[in-house]
Amino acid sequence: MDPRLGLTFDDVLLLPRRSAVFSRKDVSTRARLTRNITLDIPLISANMDTVTESGMARAMARMGGIGIIHRFLSIEREVEEVRKVKRAENVIIEDPFTVHPDITLGEAKSFMRREGISGVLVVKEKGGKRQLVGILTRRDMLFETNDAKKVSALMTTKLVTALPDIALDKAKDLLHTHRIEKLPLVSAQGELVGLITLRDILERMENPTSAKDKKGRLLVGAAVGVKEDTIERTDQLLKAGADVIVIDVAHGHNLRAIETTKLLRKTFGPKIEIIAGNIATPEAARDLVKAGADGLKVGIGPGAACTTRIVTGVGVPQLTAIMDVAKEAKKLDVPFIADGGIKNSGDLAKAIAAGADTAMIGNLLAGTKESPGEYILDRGVAYKYYRGMASYDATSEKVRVDKEAGTRQDEFFRSPEGASGRVSYRGEAAMVITDLVGGLRSSMSYLGARNFKEFQKNAEFIRMTDAGKVESGPHGVK
Repeated sequence: MDPRLGLTFDDVLLLPRRSAVFSRKDVSTRARLTRNITLDIPLISANMDTVTESGMARAMARMGGIGIIHRFLSIEREVEEVRKVKRAENVIIEDPFTVHPDITLGEAKSFMRREGISGVLVVKEKGGKRQLVGILTRRDMLFETNDAKKVSALMTTKLVTALPDIALDKAKDLLHTHRIEKLPLVSAQGELVGLITLRDILERMENPTSAKDKKGRLLVGAAVGVKEDTIERTDQLLKAGADVIVIDVAHGHNLRAIETTKLLRKTFGPKIEIIAGNIATPEAARDLVKAGADGLKVGIGPGAACTTRIVTGVGVPQLTAIMDVAKEAKKLDVPFIADGGIKNSGDLAKAIAAGADTAMIGNLLAGTKESPGEYILDRGVAYKYYRGMASYDATSEKVRVDKEAGTRQDEFFRSPEGASGRVSYRGEAAMVITDLVGGLRSSMSYLGARNFKEFQKNAEFIRMTDAGKVESGPHGVK
């Protein structure tokens, strides 16, 4: 049979349309992540170990998107990364960090450094309840050199507290009046039930469009695999506050991935939001949605560090994959993520115009300040490390984590389907996100679209020759 043509982003352009959209500010970039979660911007940071841990997830949510914590961690580590996001920019912290008054200053310092906090509440257990007895801050520890001293000897005991139902404006007044940064919430019986911090209030004011859950906490997702620890891992991640669970496998149209989707839906019912993938065909979309998926992830082989198509000869060029799945996803009323292949804001615009609801970004965010790992200076040029999750390096790391957890290993050798390398340091993630969203807004204005529904309706693609691709970029300029 004759093979049909598969296209990717560089093969096409969007035709401009008559437009009454005069400013990028006049368009909405709100998009569905799952059937029940909507984002202000259609961007998700990839669940890769060189892209998304808590730092990146916080940055994404503050910009209106979401980050997916990667699964190449122990259950405890992944859960802790989710908790770090949920504790950030949370107006009322329901489970604040605490220490006992009898521990030493050295132990308290170590705890505060590990958790990245500037102060900690001091409590005693009484009748199974936490009774607030003091607070230990950096000011209390200033110039104190004896780490063997007990916390009880240094903590501040004269505290300003409030009842749990205090209004936010009243809380701000108390913080301002008493020149304090932390306001413990204490019940009428003296039990510690929460904490409001000045930092969280300020961050909330600075980021009014942050992606938040019903409790005002930043949104965050987490990835799981299809091994025997999946139910336990998912359970712990949901308890920590994960808003969406991503089933992370290279080939989502696989019986094991389908059965895992069914198992998660059966085990956790309506309280879990499931994104399944990766896929590239309408048939895969139907099977995963039938199994219980609330969202899909589309992309087989388009990632910058992915070599699946070279190693296996399998895949679908990303624009064609998006357009194929979009027809089925619309019938099923399920949103999907375009995962991979996006090199610039123009590619993002083409992905959304072709039918995707959101897009997952890996390479472009890997070189930012918030991605895991330190940046490297090489002859005056800054880089960060980046690798595909099916690369030899990443697979070896996952094997190590699984061995430590006692998870069963595959008994056969698998050829790596990803590459490892360096990417240029790009500064803060917010700069990359702003550039991507700005380009998307401009594209929408060229097509006379005020929202994604109009954008997709007005979208018409035109194919380019190689000469057209050259003409599209800078040329004739030295």
